Amino acid sequence: MKYKAVLLDTSFFLRFLNEDDPLFRNADGYFRYFIENEITMIISTISIAEYCVGGEVQELPLRNLQILPFNFEHSKRTGEFARIVFTEKNNLRLSQRNIIPNDSKLFAQADIEESIHYYLSSDTESNKIHELLKKVDNPRFQFIDLNTPYNETFGVLGFE
Repeated sequence: MKYKAVLLDTSFFLRFLNEDDPLFRNADGYFRYFIENEITMIISTISIAEYCVGGEVQELPLRNLQILPFNFEHSKRTGEFARIVFTEKNNLRLSQRNIIPNDSKLFAQADIEESIHYYLSSDTESNKIHELLKKVDNPRFQFIDLNTPYNETFGVLGFE
């Protein structure tokens, strides 16, 4: 049986590494849940680059993460996803946000890598893009919204 993994986006780390963030508790809950349930946590080199715009790479919990480089297969799938998004962007109701190509890149990585079952983000605008892709192309991974606690997502008792 193949192992299960989750691709964590930059917004996850911004919440997880800031105890004052309103979503810190949810991020911490997911982090603990993934460790306890042996779900491999993956960070893309794309997210590392985004994080390093305002933070330092040594702040990331890299010893608990697998690093996923962006490769040739990812780039081909990114083009397919980006084409859909740009073609349908007028049907999206994004609140004053440009379509960010990194969403398409990260989604392509999650879709191509067989072990990745989940994509975790607090970016609700990114979720809108995922919903659009589901209607047209049906990516293989489940989008998890960090605004929803892990116990609700996975149907387990939470912690206090």
